[in-house]
Amino acid sequence: LFRVARVIRRQIASSGNNKSNKPKQATMAPVNSVQVFGKKKTATAVAFAKQGRGLIKVNGQPIENIEPEVLRLKVFEPVLIVGQDKFANLDIRIRVKGGGITAQIYAIRAAIAKSIVAYHAKYVDESSKNDLKKTLIDYDRTLLVSDPRRCEPKKYGGRSARSRFQKSYR
Repeated sequence: LFRVARVIRRQIASSGNNKSNKPKQATMAPVNSVQVFGKKKTATAVAFAKQGRGLIKVNGQPIENIEPEVLRLKVFEPVLIVGQDKFANLDIRIRVKGGGITAQIYAIRAAIAKSIVAYHAKYVDESSKNDLKKTLIDYDRTLLVSDPRRCEPKKYGGRSARSRFQKSYR
């Protein structure tokens, strides 16, 4: 009796699986986009560049609102070096977290520089990518190559990584 019930359940389940009442999803046109990251110390900025109208946003805010004002020019450096015409048809959205204020700013500028180079490499042509890369590296190598320096860990026998406790003979 249990076997018969099991067989009937299987038949019902298999007949129900053959009918697909799911609506078909419409596929959207593919958008030209690249995703890159910039790092400085423990700050990480992920940039998502896609075809658009020249917007650059950091954590949902326009790039013009970045604080502190003193370091705002540092974020604009990749745009100013390469020229605004290269960014005219490109939207860049950046998410940044970790680290301090200055490290985040340097991570953002690296992400912007890397995203424009990656976009040109993937969707434009190789020669324009090489021109952009050369221009950015001539200005500042850390725009495309991350800085490997990290905080040195503390050791025993002292209060920090290098300093030692004062030695006493008496």
